[in-house]
Amino acid sequence: MKLINQRNKEELATQVGKAYSFLTRLKGLIFSKDLPDGCSLHLKPCQSVHTYFMNYPIDVVFVNKHLEIVGIVESMSPRKVSKVYRSASSVFEFPAGTVSRTNTNIGDMLEINES
Repeated sequence: MKLINQRNKEELATQVGKAYSFLTRLKGLIFSKDLPDGCSLHLKPCQSVHTYFMNYPIDVVFVNKHLEIVGIVESMSPRKVSKVYRSASSVFEFPAGTVSRTNTNIGDMLEINES
């Protein structure tokens, strides 16, 4: 599954993991050693994230049900909690630097390509 920014056609991730159950969302990236470039984790439903028990920063992109970006937290450090984005229905977590590298902005629409 690939994740693409519709505005600029930049590929944010070539591999997107799914965290759609309570337990998989709770675990998230906790205790993982890193999030490799080109990878992402999609947490759904989700309006806020934390980075407790993580040892590396991540980029966090909050999207509504239409995959329009409603919030971005770049390089979120370990042991932090994001604000709650009430209009978000899910979240994509990326390696730190992905948002900047792909020129991704609030208001951009994302596209999930299953192929």
